[in-house]
Amino acid sequence: MIDLEKLKDFVKEQLDGESTGHDYYHGERVAHLATKMYLADNPQAHETSRMVAIIRAGSYLHDTIDEKVTSNPNKVIEQIQKLLPEVGFEDLEVKDILFTIQHMSFSANIEHHYELPLSGKYVQDADRLESLGAIGIARAFTYGGKHGNKIYDPEIKPEKLISHDQYRNHTETTINHFYKKLFDLESLMNTPGGKKEAHRRTEYMREFVNEFMSEWNV
Repeated sequence: MIDLEKLKDFVKEQLDGESTGHDYYHGERVAHLATKMYLADNPQAHETSRMVAIIRAGSYLHDTIDEKVTSNPNKVIEQIQKLLPEVGFEDLEVKDILFTIQHMSFSANIEHHYELPLSGKYVQDADRLESLGAIGIARAFTYGGKHGNKIYDPEIKPEKLISHDQYRNHTETTINHFYKKLFDLESLMNTPGGKKEAHRRTEYMREFVNEFMSEWNV
């Protein structure tokens, strides 16, 4: 028996006070999206399966070790390594969850593409979907405002991303973030459900940016 409630309590504690769009509710939405897509793509699967539990665990946990959220990712990883067996996961399941949450981020895959386990592909797709559509727009501006980024500046051009360090440290505007990252996520999806939903959300987001630019250029 897997006790996801204990895992959720751990996540709530770790992300308490987080205000850039990487909070507990983000993890909850990722868990819902990833589960929904996995069950749709695999009609023979059941919601109470261990695979679904693995997907949900990775979804809830993924931002607890993010460098944007914690100053000590290694310490949190050690806590998760201890927690996962305590809530009922077996050794190979723990290994898959840990590999996923340590290698699924956009920044981790700029210089090297990591092949995730099947469960991780759904978690990664769902997390990326959260960067698209209406919620993606809201999260982008929340994160940009929190970090002092301008909404837009025509003198600051989008940069091609070539490394993790450049991604974290270059001069950014929120509108540029759409061009250098968000519009490209659709092409990076792993799963049938992820690709379909990413296309819908990206089209919505393109309409928003087009409207923004038309208003800017009045």
